[in-house]
Amino acid sequence: MSEAPQRTGGLFIKKSVAQCQREATNHSLKRTLGPVNLVLLGIGCIIGAGIYVMTGNAAANFAGPAVLLSFIIAGAACGFAGLCYAELASTMPVAGSAYTYSYAAMGELLAWTMGWLLVLEYGVAAATVAVGWSGYVKSFLTDVGLAVPISLASSTIQSAADATGQLVFSATGNINLVAAGGILMVTGLLVLGVSESAQVNNVIVFIKVGVLVAFVLAGVGFIEPANWTPFIPENEGGFKYGVPGVFRAASVIFFAYVGFEAVSTAASEARNPQRDMPIGILGSLFVCTAIYMIVAAVLTGIVPYNQLGVPEPIAVAVDRMGMPTFSFFIKVGAIAGLSSVMLILTYGQSRVFFAMARDGLLPRMFSVIHPKFRTPWKGTILLGGLIAIAAALLPITILGDLVSLGTAFAFAMVCASVLWLRKARPDLHRPFRAPGGVWVPIFGILSAGVLAAPLIIDVIAKAGNGDPIPAYIIGSYLVIGALVYAFYGYKHSRIGHGLEILDDSPLPGVLQAQARGLDEK
Repeated sequence: MSEAPQRTGGLFIKKSVAQCQREATNHSLKRTLGPVNLVLLGIGCIIGAGIYVMTGNAAANFAGPAVLLSFIIAGAACGFAGLCYAELASTMPVAGSAYTYSYAAMGELLAWTMGWLLVLEYGVAAATVAVGWSGYVKSFLTDVGLAVPISLASSTIQSAADATGQLVFSATGNINLVAAGGILMVTGLLVLGVSESAQVNNVIVFIKVGVLVAFVLAGVGFIEPANWTPFIPENEGGFKYGVPGVFRAASVIFFAYVGFEAVSTAASEARNPQRDMPIGILGSLFVCTAIYMIVAAVLTGIVPYNQLGVPEPIAVAVDRMGMPTFSFFIKVGAIAGLSSVMLILTYGQSRVFFAMARDGLLPRMFSVIHPKFRTPWKGTILLGGLIAIAAALLPITILGDLVSLGTAFAFAMVCASVLWLRKARPDLHRPFRAPGGVWVPIFGILSAGVLAAPLIIDVIAKAGNGDPIPAYIIGSYLVIGALVYAFYGYKHSRIGHGLEILDDSPLPGVLQAQARGLDEK
């Protein structure tokens, strides 16, 4: 076994922009995605759980009809971040999204933290969506006469509040095989190839957007303007309505916008990333914000906002319209919508892992490319299996805020990376440059902080009121991440040992021997 070289860089060693750009042209992934594919990729991930579940909960529990303002706030925050993502994605069109950008701007330790949080963000979000997807599938199959036993469509571990308000967990004999099956299905599709996955996603996007357009057109005639009064309900304490509730609803809705960030993970598979990445990121963000606001206006106009705190708010609105046949198509749209969200979230997670493994921070198996399909198949299968297990066994009701928190952190890091690169590399060629000078990234950082603040306050408050589960999850996850980096990532970092990162291409001479030494150690 060859002796591994000594690490020459510290915790904050940076990946050079030039190296990121070399990675963009030296990899085995297949470039098949054009601007339309990228826009639809973003729409496929954004239009899903947010529109079918979270809009109703945000209106019922926090903002009332003013949830429209919440969409504007969340959309504006995402717009600032989206411009920064577009600038970085066009300059460094590589896999890894915010992880890679942080590596070039902030150094390895912060890049690891960002990548580790992105893995949580995508994985938990995919599991959460899979559980919602299983509910719609079960309901749909029941409607067509194929009843699914509850033991096969609910989680093994259940949670409920006791008489004192404490959250109590209990084990059942159930296992949500429907949710697990959904994740395994999209995992298999991703292994076969990104172009095939994109084609399936394009069809799904047209189906679910068509269903939402039909809902809006049919629902306009059932709107009761009295349901929009008062537009901002009076605050009842904390984040219950009023202006605080509008901002809290924006932080809830933030979960739904993770999809446009997933577009940036596709940079290595875009045909012309310098031109197409800004189109994909900003285009999907604009289209989806408009769709969200229109659907939310119709939804709160049909059903009083305090009756929308259910898992299927659009189905409730359709029932209020007295159109039972139409509810069948709504369920089809929901199944299609959530299917594409699972697909893109699992895709994004595998590409972040691919980038981290290529850098040596995770085992190389995550960066192994299939010789025929040209996808990181081993990492995709392993991650898909872990998500499927989580979806089958765990109650995911408390994890949406953690996804939003990770998203806010990612947005802030990307905006900060733009600021750093503007100062450190003013000569860098930027095919797309975010307008407004330094103000766009500054507003992006501030907006992310504003949306993260209610989440942090709520997590702390829940911990103080006997519900420490969210705090335990994020805390233990960060501890595990720190241990993985300390005992594996730091020792195997290719940048830290002065090695070039060019996917799995052979390294010449002594560098190849050094790389083998690192992998064997």
